[in-house]
Amino acid sequence: MKIGGIQKSTLIDYPGKVAATIFVSGCNFKCPFCHNPELVLPEKIKKHPQISEEKILEFLEERRGFLDGVVICGGEPTIYDDLPDFIEKIQEMEFLIKLDTNGSRPEILQQMIELNLLDYVAMDVKAPKKKYKSVVGADIDVEQIEKSIKLLKKGIIDFEFRTTLVPGLVEKKDVLEIVRWIAPAPKYFLQNFQSQGKILDSSFVKTKPFPDEYLEKLKEEIMPHFDVCQIR
Repeated sequence: MKIGGIQKSTLIDYPGKVAATIFVSGCNFKCPFCHNPELVLPEKIKKHPQISEEKILEFLEERRGFLDGVVICGGEPTIYDDLPDFIEKIQEMEFLIKLDTNGSRPEILQQMIELNLLDYVAMDVKAPKKKYKSVVGADIDVEQIEKSIKLLKKGIIDFEFRTTLVPGLVEKKDVLEIVRWIAPAPKYFLQNFQSQGKILDSSFVKTKPFPDEYLEKLKEEIMPHFDVCQIR
């Protein structure tokens, strides 16, 4: 497994917990609005420094008693078959584990749930079914996304769904279709695209985020379908 970075402490990535965030290199999606191109594009991954698994585990051993949990995100962590083994080593240090995933490999997700390796999952639902391939920039099997949604909705572990709104790409009408797909569910978060910083497709640098009022009205409309519905 390739590890491209670590945030040693965060109060926002794991709800209600103090955590470290591990960034895995490599992704099977090429979302044009992605803010981590160095973890997604092969030519950038080659140039980006990697951190060994041993260094990560050494750091976490030092932080026992200070951190509640560890967030594993990317890139896309589930592209690596050795992810469960890596998580098991972290779990042995008594950290809670949160996984951020695009839901494209439900078999890995199911394996980790059955092995009790996960405490919380945040799954990005990128688009309605009919637009999925165009939004994520990859020829993926949308039925795999569907399987992950159904798996999480069994309620075996705590989870959330989330969607990033991007003007011209993922808008209100798309979110309403997503809601019909995933609802009812415990938690759904709307995220507004931000044009600052690195973006995989440089043409999106000029894209202005939706006004706050746009997301607020949308949130009010879809709230009845979820126990928690918020804007991040």
